[in-house]
Amino acid sequence: MINENLYALLQSHFPKDSNKPCLILPDGRIWTYADIERASGRIANLFAALDLVPGDRVAAQVEKTPEALLLYLACLRAGMVFLPMNPAYQRHEISYFLADARPGLFVCRPQMRGLADEMAKGVIKVLELNDDGRGSLIAAAAAHRDAHSVVARKGDDIASILYTSGTTGRPKGAMLSHRNLAANAKVLSAYWHFQPHDVLLHMLPTFHVHGLFVASHCVLMSGAAMLFEPNFNARRALDLLPRATVFMGVPTYYVRLIKEPGLTKALCARMRLFVSGSAPLLSETFEEFRTRTGHTILERYGMTEGGMFTSNPYAGERRGGTVGFPLPGTELRIVDDQGHPVADATVGNIEVRGENVFIGYWGMPEKTAEEFTDGWFKTGDMGSRNPDGYISIIGRSKDLIISGGLNVYPKEIEEIIDALPGVTESAVIGLPHPDFGEAVCAVVVKSKDEKGLALGAADIIGELKKQLANFKVPKQVFFATELPRNSMGKVQKNELRQKHASA
Repeated sequence: MINENLYALLQSHFPKDSNKPCLILPDGRIWTYADIERASGRIANLFAALDLVPGDRVAAQVEKTPEALLLYLACLRAGMVFLPMNPAYQRHEISYFLADARPGLFVCRPQMRGLADEMAKGVIKVLELNDDGRGSLIAAAAAHRDAHSVVARKGDDIASILYTSGTTGRPKGAMLSHRNLAANAKVLSAYWHFQPHDVLLHMLPTFHVHGLFVASHCVLMSGAAMLFEPNFNARRALDLLPRATVFMGVPTYYVRLIKEPGLTKALCARMRLFVSGSAPLLSETFEEFRTRTGHTILERYGMTEGGMFTSNPYAGERRGGTVGFPLPGTELRIVDDQGHPVADATVGNIEVRGENVFIGYWGMPEKTAEEFTDGWFKTGDMGSRNPDGYISIIGRSKDLIISGGLNVYPKEIEEIIDALPGVTESAVIGLPHPDFGEAVCAVVVKSKDEKGLALGAADIIGELKKQLANFKVPKQVFFATELPRNSMGKVQKNELRQKHASA
């Protein structure tokens, strides 16, 4: 029987010379493919010593380090289910994820240890991983052997769970199987022409699909190398681009790169590919980047529930304002609200199917069934197809806000604001922002009592900062006497966006 463990696939593409660089760090240190194999083997053996068994969840809320990536690879290798969390998450979010996913191990930063122990309640094991790559996780793993066979997994076994909040109700854990991730890894590395000599400038975070799966898998599937940076910094990117061949980023990165006078065609002479995703790229950014660098950014489209669905062509016309064509192995259709296909140039609901599409939401069979129609996944995005076949994303049928490439779900924020003393109700919207694409803003209706009269924008923002990651906290708070509603009582957020668009 073929082992469909994703790690087995990645491993089969590692270079024959295991001393070839895989990760190149800012301080000049290099992790070779041999290093990756040995270190992930030690962590995989540690899991067994902790009495974890294949299928157990391993949650991680850590900063981006080589060791954080190794933790993910060790989970694949040992048959665990990896659950990455944004380091910015606070008590409100972490407690929910731990209670819902019930991991056997939670790896956290030292500064979160007290809170982690409290939420683990003696049931979940807790280890630490410092921002410099040290900590009790690595110390404990050091006592174990390097060698660890790749645990046999079936294609539909879960490899990772990534939480993606809905606009209503509780966050949903998207279950991505080994087959889902393998399908996307194989297609993307081939479609974007990754080769062993490539060097990816990796400045994305590793707690979501773009940085953890799309970027890392393309490198590992080709035996290439990556300049592994802890975060995005425009000036640092300019220093490193001459050493790289590929760069992946969110639109915010490109906006900031354009602001750097040093971004020139000569600087990017060695580059072969710039990829953008996770949010729409403004046409002005697309055109100015091409003028400045001589490179046309390749836009693609995907989401947590299936990785990448479409891509502009590698060889061929990359059209600004579009996300190209469905990738090999992915079917995409655009339908009306009754599920009937719409004509070209007509806006409709985007639905997809393919081996890359997730297997469902953790512990939510009803929600899973609701999101599929005859095997087609309803993305919640709206788009159109032009006569040449290029797909354009028009908007979101749900109220998702994408700020700096990160998903923000209004309902989660609204529930916290609405619970504050002095608040009657609220509506959270996204407003255009030159750097982040969209800025999170809140419109609040205050109660007419003393608490309402005393409540200010700073009070609301201050309270939210205690409970939510900073990127979810509204940049501005507006006050209104009432929220606009339609005849069915639904808040008309489009009216709020129009009213405050110039704020």
